[in-house]
Amino acid sequence: MNWLFGSALKTTMVTPERALRGRDAYGYHVPTTHTVLGTPIQGPWPEGTRTLVVGLGCFWGAERVFWQLPGVVSTAVGYQGGFTPYPTYEEVCTGLTGHAEVVLVAYDPTVISDADLLRAFWEGHDPTQGFRQGNDAGTQYRSTVYTTTPEQAAAAEETRAAFQDRLTRSGFGEITTEIRTAEEAGPFFYAEDYHQQYLDKNPNGYCGLGGTGVSCPRPVDGVASA
Repeated sequence: MNWLFGSALKTTMVTPERALRGRDAYGYHVPTTHTVLGTPIQGPWPEGTRTLVVGLGCFWGAERVFWQLPGVVSTAVGYQGGFTPYPTYEEVCTGLTGHAEVVLVAYDPTVISDADLLRAFWEGHDPTQGFRQGNDAGTQYRSTVYTTTPEQAAAAEETRAAFQDRLTRSGFGEITTEIRTAEEAGPFFYAEDYHQQYLDKNPNGYCGLGGTGVSCPRPVDGVASA
């Protein structure tokens, strides 16, 4: 999506002092229902549902990766990890909010483990590229994992180590993924209505995702799904 705002993209993280001020509430409508799954995108979800927030480049294609997985209850795209409250898409694309384009994934851990969800994350993009993903350049396209449980945090570290080993053997560099808790990353802000389930509404729409072709091994499933 960087062709939309190419001249404004930033490839260094903005400081809190320079970040856009934002606003006190959403300046646009946030939908309530997932167009593919028919479930709430803002909750509430069934008891036992976990949430994980991940960033793997352009959130249009990234969201589709996850809504197709068995055990996923709902998905939504949004902005997180930066400083500007209730940003707009245009503001995020300036690089002056500090936010990443991310996907909120609500899932049933009895159907899909934390490890398998993260395997889809690692395999769905190239996590070694820093502030870009393929042709999409800018801090909002960075690779991120924002966890909400200790089990997810353990799975993120275990799968990262396992995938790094495979990547290194395949000639790739170091993983640059930002892994921290969702609390540390700050609030998740839902993106505008037209971004939600974008590739369902626009089947031939832009998708800049491209994995490495390297598979993430499974030996951490027992740890990740505890």
